[in-house]
Amino acid sequence: MDTFARDHLPPAALWPTIEFTTPELKYPERLNAATELIDVPVARFGRDRPALRTPTGEVWTYGELLTRADQVAQVLTEDLGLVAGQRVLLRSPNNPWTVAAWLGVLKAGGVLVTTMAALRTRELIPIVERTRPTIALVDNRFTDDVRTLPLTVVDYDDLALRAGTKPGEFTAVDTAADDVALLAPTSGSTGSPKITMHFHRDILSIDNTFGRHVLRLNENDLVACTAPFAFTFGLGMLVVFPLRAGACALLTETATPAQLADLVAQHGVTVLATAPTAYKAILRDGIEEKLSGLRTAVSAGEHIPLGTWERLRDRLGLKVIDGIGATELLHIFISAAGDDIRPGATGKPVPGYRATVLDFDGTELGPGEPGRLGVIGPVGCRYLDDARQKDYVVGGWNVTGDIFHRDEDGYFYYHARSDHMIVSSGYNIGGPEVEEAIDTHPDVLESAVVAKPDEERGSVVCAFVVLRDGAAGDAAKAREIQDHVKRTIAPYKYPRDVRFRTSLPRNASGKLQRFALRKIVEDEVLP
Repeated sequence: MDTFARDHLPPAALWPTIEFTTPELKYPERLNAATELIDVPVARFGRDRPALRTPTGEVWTYGELLTRADQVAQVLTEDLGLVAGQRVLLRSPNNPWTVAAWLGVLKAGGVLVTTMAALRTRELIPIVERTRPTIALVDNRFTDDVRTLPLTVVDYDDLALRAGTKPGEFTAVDTAADDVALLAPTSGSTGSPKITMHFHRDILSIDNTFGRHVLRLNENDLVACTAPFAFTFGLGMLVVFPLRAGACALLTETATPAQLADLVAQHGVTVLATAPTAYKAILRDGIEEKLSGLRTAVSAGEHIPLGTWERLRDRLGLKVIDGIGATELLHIFISAAGDDIRPGATGKPVPGYRATVLDFDGTELGPGEPGRLGVIGPVGCRYLDDARQKDYVVGGWNVTGDIFHRDEDGYFYYHARSDHMIVSSGYNIGGPEVEEAIDTHPDVLESAVVAKPDEERGSVVCAFVVLRDGAAGDAAKAREIQDHVKRTIAPYKYPRDVRFRTSLPRNASGKLQRFALRKIVEDEVLP
């Protein structure tokens, strides 16, 4: 009834190629993703199976989640006047009511705009202006930044009271498989976020690819993930994949790496998904034994250093599943698990996807030649009213902005983000490789490397370094780190500029914001 989302899809000529190459990716014309995510599992696994748990002991069964999702849909349509196609903004940490709200919006035919609780009003304003939601469902603790926006705001206390008056039986709106279900802002690791547009079928496709063929959850799994729902990695790991498998999700609102390790041990988590930074911190603190009960671990958001991967394998026998995904494609599209893992490689295209390496003219490159990663599959980039659509889609390929090469066997190896490749005196230097070398110094907790403009060399490597407590960040330590890098990798890659910081800038999803560091060094050389 509200056609805003469909009307603001990019022109069809700018879409990437979309392919449905496996049997499970064949969808009917009419499809509501929420029905597949909660009604079907209840029918298959029963109402009494635990679906959601929290560290405080709260447990929601599949039946309770279905009832509350239906009640939310009734509140939206009966009390708040939502019509199919209207947008609903969600703002909350990861907790059970957010899952119920997320499912309820889809059941009501609404379009989700899920935002991170850490965003402030000035960050929410451009999202609201572009997606034009009419209603916001907000955790009580995070209403202040929303009250000034032109929205009908319902906090979770009010939502629960209203839901309690509803019978909890709702027939999902008869949406099309290619109706827009989700407007997901990118995490902003490269600056201004874009609004990605995903269909009902896309939500199921991430399970029918990575979930089914790589992750392979079962109904006995308890899954933990540190990413928020607004970060689509977290949405897949905590909502889509567990519900489709009949598994249970442990929802944590915040957790340091040490707290995360404790939660894994205390609650018997079997599958953990987090960023490489957390795995590195757990190893650094010597508490990796708390992860010994895991049968599967997933790393995404950034490339996991080989040294971190090898230490987890050697100490725990845990072969971490690495993967690369993108908000534009909703989840992971290159990965490998178990014996298919080749250490150092990100993996192969997940069944349902194909990938290639392109030069900057869009020509496919051969094995061993680094270039831009291109991906085609059942989901693809569709930006809401954004000129950057034509930059992301090249010749039908989704071009992610990552530099990879592939070997003769079809494994893909990560080099850097295209904007993390540093060209110095004619040498191409991958920032992540330098960071990994710096991070092996015993006094370094973490580092980030960017290009610093240089009149003589074009650019030089500039490293921002966080040291362990008690280590002195002085000129002697900088020289020590430089010498360490020279001994670890090719000497020409060493950081000519080393700067010490107490922390590195990260966005609300935990991704390192290198663009903020680049701005620091670029501003220094402006005339």
